Amino acid sequence: MTKDVETSGQEFSNKDYHDPPPAPLIDPDELTQWSLYRAIIAEFIATLLFLYITVLTVIGYKSQSDTDPCGGVGILGIAWAFGGMIFILVYCTAGISGGHINPAVTFGLFLARKVSLVRALMYMIAQCLGAVCGVGLVKAFQSSLYNRYGGGANELAGGYNKGVGLGAEIIGTFVLVYTVFSATDPKRNARDSHVPVLAPLPIGFAVFMVHLATIPITGTGINPARSFGAAVIYNNDKAWDDHWMFWVGPFIGAAIAAFYHQYILRAAAIKALGSFRSNA
Repeated sequence: MTKDVETSGQEFSNKDYHDPPPAPLIDPDELTQWSLYRAIIAEFIATLLFLYITVLTVIGYKSQSDTDPCGGVGILGIAWAFGGMIFILVYCTAGISGGHINPAVTFGLFLARKVSLVRALMYMIAQCLGAVCGVGLVKAFQSSLYNRYGGGANELAGGYNKGVGLGAEIIGTFVLVYTVFSATDPKRNARDSHVPVLAPLPIGFAVFMVHLATIPITGTGINPARSFGAAVIYNNDKAWDDHWMFWVGPFIGAAIAAFYHQYILRAAAIKALGSFRSNA
């Protein structure tokens, strides 16, 4: 068995690996393909379901713990709800849309030239609309509890300044997007073909772990659509005052993760320089 693994690794190392070609910045033909609109629908529905389950969990926990301090699922349960739903939904939609379910993930993949500008923008719109609809369903089903327990909106917790909140969102999103790049790296999949890797699992665990760390600080955004949907339906001044950090932080974190994976770990800049020198 060991010999087979070593042989397969040697065979891979002896082959020239080529990354898939970068996605075009703008591809007009893409707008005529049903696969794009199917993917947009998948992103909309997935984000709707994500917000419905997770925000309902948050409100349910707060209502139960209000009457019983030991009641409800606790922060651990909330983190499991977010991480578990991402695992489920990425697993379900990865083959259709890539399973982004998060504008920050889409933005990071766009910067790495994994998706076109058109697809990235349409994904983000679908994700935000799905989030609004998902939280709208929560309010419709829990109208008596929704406003009383904060509507699942992300807000900076008392005792923290905005710099800390922004930093938490940047680092948290970096962890998530870095995990997405690593789990879906085609070179890694080819090199470690003898090790089955279920990409949605580490992505879900990344969301779970980040929520454990940052729920006490910002309620954990790391997903602008999640924060936007909750803010629109809850429509509270405090939620809107803090809302900027749930876009700026995740986009900065995603950009750093894309740069780190593509240009440091994968050494894309060095490869490009070497190619230029060989052609010269």
